[in-house]
Amino acid sequence: MDQNLSQARLLLDGATHVVALTGAGISTDSGIPDFRGPDGLWTKDPSAEALSTLEAYVADPAIRERSWESRLNSPARLAQPNEGHRLLLNLERRGVLSLLITQNIDGLHHAAGSDPDRIVEIHGNTRESVCLECGNRQDMERTLDRVRSGERDPHCQALRNGEPCGGILKSATISFGQGLIAADLARAEQAVRSCDLLLVVGSTLSVYPIAAVVPMAVETGAKVIIVNGQETALDAAADVLLRGDITKILGALLGEPSV
Repeated sequence: MDQNLSQARLLLDGATHVVALTGAGISTDSGIPDFRGPDGLWTKDPSAEALSTLEAYVADPAIRERSWESRLNSPARLAQPNEGHRLLLNLERRGVLSLLITQNIDGLHHAAGSDPDRIVEIHGNTRESVCLECGNRQDMERTLDRVRSGERDPHCQALRNGEPCGGILKSATISFGQGLIAADLARAEQAVRSCDLLLVVGSTLSVYPIAAVVPMAVETGAKVIIVNGQETALDAAADVLLRGDITKILGALLGEPSV
């Protein structure tokens, strides 16, 4: 680890355009379980993955009811940024972080103080709910208030031609079977093609198309550092692998947290 850590520091010290890609592993120390790790949500309960599958969500009211109940009780609603989120601010404050791409929907990079203009939430966020029929968005807490009041499967109340829309509501996240926002994907790809270092933190790199930024970075000559608690699908593409406790590794790699 020490040799790999030294090599990673050298790569960071020499970089001028860094792109960071973060996954669920960076938020586990905030009390948010990951999905595919040994103690992941989908590892323990494979049926829970259906809550994040658009086709199942739209077709089955019972899945929607379970999804809203799960969101109401989700630890992510009360989670706070951890040291790993704050440590990534060091790259931004050094003036070398071009973009922070996150697969996470928890909003903790925003809460930690990262510049919103440098964040791409590639899988959306849970701060809003969205109507799948008319596209109307509103603050998630307003929708959850309806769930608390007894609406197990709330539908859109936005007016269309003087009548409530009635469309299915879901969180403003990108579910399986739902396309990414083209502008976000294009921005991420452009940043990766222009970077000299890609720092991957806490992602298993098994979800595409965003996992494709790793071979994209290699193709354009950038160096790749992968920090994760377990093997990833693209370890072979990394110049440096740092495996273990993510927060501790980031502390050793990026120094003291920003204040």
